[in-house]
Amino acid sequence: MHSSSTSAAPSLHIGAGAGFSGDRWDAAVPVVRTLLAHDGPRALIFETLAERTLALAQLQRRQNPDSGWEPSLEHFVAPVLADCVHGAIPIIGNFGAANPRGAARQLQRLAASLGLPALRVAIVNGDDLLTALTAEQMRALLDQSSIERPLVSANAYLGAREIAAALRAGAQVVVTGRVADPALALGPMLAHFDWPEDDWDRLAAGTMAGHILECGGQVCGGYFADPGFKDVPDLAGLGFPIIEMHEDGRFVVTKAAHTGGCVDRRTVVEQLLYEIHDPGAYLTPDVVADITEAEVREIGADRVEITGVRGHARPATLKATLCYEGPWLAEGEISYAGPNAAARAALAADVVRRRLQALGLGDLKMRADFIGVASVFGDDNGRWTAAADVLASPTQDLRLRIAAAAASRRDAERVAREVLALYTCGPAGGGGVRTTVTPRLASGSCLVPREWLAPTWEFAA
Repeated sequence: MHSSSTSAAPSLHIGAGAGFSGDRWDAAVPVVRTLLAHDGPRALIFETLAERTLALAQLQRRQNPDSGWEPSLEHFVAPVLADCVHGAIPIIGNFGAANPRGAARQLQRLAASLGLPALRVAIVNGDDLLTALTAEQMRALLDQSSIERPLVSANAYLGAREIAAALRAGAQVVVTGRVADPALALGPMLAHFDWPEDDWDRLAAGTMAGHILECGGQVCGGYFADPGFKDVPDLAGLGFPIIEMHEDGRFVVTKAAHTGGCVDRRTVVEQLLYEIHDPGAYLTPDVVADITEAEVREIGADRVEITGVRGHARPATLKATLCYEGPWLAEGEISYAGPNAAARAALAADVVRRRLQALGLGDLKMRADFIGVASVFGDDNGRWTAAADVLASPTQDLRLRIAAAAASRRDAERVAREVLALYTCGPAGGGGVRTTVTPRLASGSCLVPREWLAPTWEFAA
């Protein structure tokens, strides 16, 4: 996937097949159909890796050394793999999670089951700090992040350079672990346009195009939809986005043909600003992007052009996420219905709180959520800030949720049992109790000197 820099390269079309691990398995199908209808270079990306997803993958790999990659890999890729191979559409995905090599083996098995020849699968290495850093370097990171509990995972966000190198070498699939989400799209841009590594404006434009793609259907109206205020046509048939990238850094946002949803200035601006801590300095491994002077304009139906993205030299450090063993989570739910339901639910929450105090567990962080009246904006520190609103509520049907963080499984189980006991210990009219006790992961972030890491890529055997 390479073009000469002596003449203007044709535009590059990149589609998104997933925006997170729990995304729709069939979303990539209309995207690939649309890509196949275009002449010229194309690519398909799958973004499936969140911080918690990677930590869980590390836990899975501890149990089975051949696991630790995206569990839905086959479901995501199988519907489109043959078309991508025959249509010369490379696939780039961070579905390698904690085990890119294992994901590569699974892709080869999938190709064989579909009657396809062996794939040229490249893997990107170097993000796992637990294997890449010295003990002294790891201690320095832990001191920086103030983490004292056992680590589950520690991964740095890599950039697009290794992805691009693999594509230039002819990779049909590039599997990564932790990379910055926009790098999945910037990689094929670097491979195709051969942009210099210090062409900050174009690297920034490519990064923001990747940022548009990384959340899948969000930019096509998914997370935008709000009926009566921001109406989106055929949300059930939501299409996923496609970027048309030009060599000079201009790009157009569109979506898969013959799908629901919409792409307009409003949806694009929302996604452009999504998770951006500073519009003037969006830090990524490849570039610091500046969108303060970007222009966003509609140029046709479901077609929005973005120009004016600027860039600055990449940071000297890389972000890293450290996941570690957290406290146990105890959850219990019970429903109250009929007249005075809210007051009975409030009394039940007070009963649980007082019972925990009597059991010597009064110091646990606990919250009571009155689902349907007050829950999302509750206080995680256990202060019941919505009491007046709950008691004044005329609701006839309410779900009480008790949640507490406990240092041990035993204490978490005591919390859950107190909710279960509400069945007969009152107040009246409670039913439908469900309780769970779950070991939790917590995370912290820190910065890693870039020179500490030496990312590589290789074709998987």
